[in-house]
Amino acid sequence: MRVLELGTLIAGPFAGRLLGDLGADVIKIEAPGRADPLRTWGQAEQDGERAFWTVQARNKRAISLDLRSAEGREIFLDLVERSDIIVENFRPGTLEKWQLGYDVLAERNPGVIVARVSGYGQTGPAAFKAGYASVAEGVSGLRYINGFPGGPAPRMSLSIGDSLAGMFAVQGVLAALHTRHLTGRGQVVDVALTEACLAMLESTIPDYDLGGIVREPSGTRLTGIAPSNLYLTRDERWVIIAANQDTVFRRLCTVIGRDDLIDDERTRDHVARGKHEDLLDEIIGAWVAERDGATVIELMADAGVVAGPVNTVADVVADEQFQARDMLVPHPDERLGRAVLGPGVVPKLSATPGSIRSSGPARVGQHNTEVYTDLLGIDEHRLAELAAAGVI
Repeated sequence: MRVLELGTLIAGPFAGRLLGDLGADVIKIEAPGRADPLRTWGQAEQDGERAFWTVQARNKRAISLDLRSAEGREIFLDLVERSDIIVENFRPGTLEKWQLGYDVLAERNPGVIVARVSGYGQTGPAAFKAGYASVAEGVSGLRYINGFPGGPAPRMSLSIGDSLAGMFAVQGVLAALHTRHLTGRGQVVDVALTEACLAMLESTIPDYDLGGIVREPSGTRLTGIAPSNLYLTRDERWVIIAANQDTVFRRLCTVIGRDDLIDDERTRDHVARGKHEDLLDEIIGAWVAERDGATVIELMADAGVVAGPVNTVADVVADEQFQARDMLVPHPDERLGRAVLGPGVVPKLSATPGSIRSSGPARVGQHNTEVYTDLLGIDEHRLAELAAAGVI
């Protein structure tokens, strides 16, 4: 399966990364002289180079191509004929402006699947707007229910909307591949950042429709779901205890020596506990405060109560479970002259597991000769001419 990845920054490239992890031949296309800005993203730096690209562009080959030129468009269409999927995250209308709309692409390859990620989707009154994940999280209502009552709606220090949109794009691509197997025809997978965020809102919309409830931010807990909160240990570690299911709550009561709460009318079932979550947080918080974090987590695990620490990234890197599952994987980076640790492949497939075969390409157009020669049969003399003309 061959993927042509267009666009920059996070959502589209994240979708390409996920497909590459699962074995697709992903060809990242950058404009000559205009690298994906993601090459400069990330906080850690060595000799002017940053490592986000190392992980985000893994399992990809990089070529340069000017899609705004007539010759570049024709080369792109030749690549489309030999590809299965195109992933792009431009503002709607951009491909059409370049005379590369879906109708043109499908004429050259009826089976091509085009995943289009944008701020608001390809249709509707807001489709023309530019969109970033931060705004999409706000527009969708996802940002509003985050944070603490009465305070501003914080973000999660990550572009969650981009990641969600990338995952939905891959989901749509896989469904379209199945349909193509039946019909022989491709289609457009239309993913909006706003809608990817909205899809994660659980019961907020039906609750509003049924009871006019506007869910408010609830800090460290989820209103009506109790006990499920953060608690501070004696050694000043935050731990999460989630015992809102009846059976798990009974186990928790035994661990903390409060079997009386099992049949207490205030805490005996899910609805009652949701109404008395302050009481439960006070009782559990006091018990946790008398013990170290490791002890709390061990006691909960032994009793079958769902609990865990709030880890820093340093804790994550040292975590034995993540290590055992190959979720902390070195990516050799030729720019840095060293390997950069990054997350492993999700999900784990038993028969055809994904893998990390290469790190992000160090240079724009690094694989021009390889791709253009092997796929299109362009010789070195012609490649030199195209490079001199700024086409590649």
